[in-house]
Amino acid sequence: MTGRSGPAVPAPSLRVWLGLMATLAALVVGVLGVLYAGHSEPGRVDRWIIQPTADSVRPPWRYVALATDFLGEPAGAAMLIVAAVTGCLLLRRPRAAVLVVGGAAMTVGTTTLLKPLVGRTIHGDGNLSYPSGHTAFLTALALIVALLATGRLGLGRTAGMTLVLAAALVAGAAMGWAQVALGAHYPTDVLGGWCTALAVVPATAWLVDRMADRLVDHRMADAGRREHR
Repeated sequence: MTGRSGPAVPAPSLRVWLGLMATLAALVVGVLGVLYAGHSEPGRVDRWIIQPTADSVRPPWRYVALATDFLGEPAGAAMLIVAAVTGCLLLRRPRAAVLVVGGAAMTVGTTTLLKPLVGRTIHGDGNLSYPSGHTAFLTALALIVALLATGRLGLGRTAGMTLVLAAALVAGAAMGWAQVALGAHYPTDVLGGWCTALAVVPATAWLVDRMADRLVDHRMADAGRREHR
């Protein structure tokens, strides 16, 4: 426990491994961005997986894909964030609540900035596709919830990282499938979005903890000065 702002997110035992994960993920995002910069067609890897079209999936699975896609739209994303923040506050984890909002915002913001820089398009020049913001958002949210659960359950390094990676993989795979099935993204866009979340969330978590710790230190220092007056 660190001060009145609550326990650190993530747990200290995971920080080194999360840092390594974030570094490797950032490298993948950069490499894919360079490889597909300015492209408007699926690459070799994309064609090997599937040829992205709007008719890749038929009912009833198309309805499942649309429902999953909604979770990455503004209304659906807002619902998930409100639910996650409410849960964090009920569990008295204010740092986690801040991370939910900050992590999601930073992840989506990063994908938004990267898209015009990379300039990859799908189905027309106006449809920037790399990296997938929908995939990045849902992966980021699942990652944050898993980090909270790891600390809440007191899991060790191995079990904690397994839970974190499993949650990120399931969320990323679900949203990634929906995006490719609906023809909104190439498979490598999905991979880029997934790795963006893996890179941004740990960095945001570190920043939230540093800011919270400094706030607690300032409060303690102020309290100490008042006691000596």
